[in-house]
Amino acid sequence: MDSQNKKKFDYSKVIIVLTIVMILTGLGFCSSNKSLYLKPITEALGVTRSAFSVESSIRYIATAVLNVFFGALVMKFGTKKLILAGFGCLIGSTVINIFADSLWHFYISGALLGIGFSWTSTTMAGCVINRWCSEKKGTVMGFVLASNGLGGALAAQLVAPYIHEEGNPFGYRNAYKLVLCVIVAAAVVLAVFFKDKKDAAGVSKSSKTSEWEGITISEAKKKPYFYVTLACIFLTGMMLQGITGISSAHMEDIGLNYEYIAAIASMTSIIMMFSKIFTGFMYDKKGLRFAVTICNVAAVICMLSLGIMDGGSFGKLMAVVYTVTSAVALPLETVMLPNFAIDLMGQKSFDKALGLFVSLNTAGYALGTPLVNVVYDVFGTYKPILFILAGLMVIVSLAMQYVITAAHGERKNS
Repeated sequence: MDSQNKKKFDYSKVIIVLTIVMILTGLGFCSSNKSLYLKPITEALGVTRSAFSVESSIRYIATAVLNVFFGALVMKFGTKKLILAGFGCLIGSTVINIFADSLWHFYISGALLGIGFSWTSTTMAGCVINRWCSEKKGTVMGFVLASNGLGGALAAQLVAPYIHEEGNPFGYRNAYKLVLCVIVAAAVVLAVFFKDKKDAAGVSKSSKTSEWEGITISEAKKKPYFYVTLACIFLTGMMLQGITGISSAHMEDIGLNYEYIAAIASMTSIIMMFSKIFTGFMYDKKGLRFAVTICNVAAVICMLSLGIMDGGSFGKLMAVVYTVTSAVALPLETVMLPNFAIDLMGQKSFDKALGLFVSLNTAGYALGTPLVNVVYDVFGTYKPILFILAGLMVIVSLAMQYVITAAHGERKNS
């Protein structure tokens, strides 16, 4: 009787913790502080920022291409094999960065990084949570993806002293050695404890946003709002990645010291951690429109704050404004993508829609980073493109309101 009354251990809690480990170490240490490396690496190698930014484009193109096939790959190999393969690529990318002495080495590293993140970041986290969690998926996704902020904050403090090591222009290589140790340890933990679950958790009756069975991709292609959705997701990725990828370099260009910039980077990561939790919670409680509106407004403000920033006290104030608002805006390219997939498409095509949305968002990354760096190479400043992107973000925000209205109308009629 006692054994029958004992509840079976809920392994989903372990899976959630392991997914947090995946995001914290992968995105947190391999991606969150990429802008800290931009100026030191380009100066050490004697290359332009736009030429070096091709590495980011290659990374994002690799992720975008593989994410198109995400649903099929998960069906064939399962989540655990893909996660471990992804960490293998992250390890390979980091090893190359330690020894790289020319641009093409970084380009290869970027390709491996992109492949790795296609199986270890937002898409995989959304897939795992959708399979293992039966309720409050938005809130759980917020907690999981918030670990990126914690990892980024920790990594910024750990790698910054190495990157700016006095008298050593290649100090960033020592920073990458530290990153390598962290992700190897994470890969071992995941290999030992992670398990697959082939069947999706199903539809939660406690969440008002996940009760819809949904439509297929083929059906969605007949809806005009579907294409507006794709355009908005692409442009959002382009703009947000474009500005976050150069924020630290921009602050240093206008005269802020690197200690303050490193502190700002850590602060951004910490606030973003809470922002992702808040965004997921608000999605579950208030719905998609409320959550996306908050993120969009914050995105416009963070672009403007970077544009008007200077090297004095006002610049430091605007750096704080940027820190807060960028952290609130960035869930648009993480937490909100699974929410878009489940809310606009439903359970029927969740994996395929999520892979497509992340693919397009990442394709936007590939364009955003080199675009803003080309502007820098031409004008010697990022300011013109920052104001242009702020205006474009306003247009995207209005378009998303149309998308949500049209998609929710489809749900009511189905």
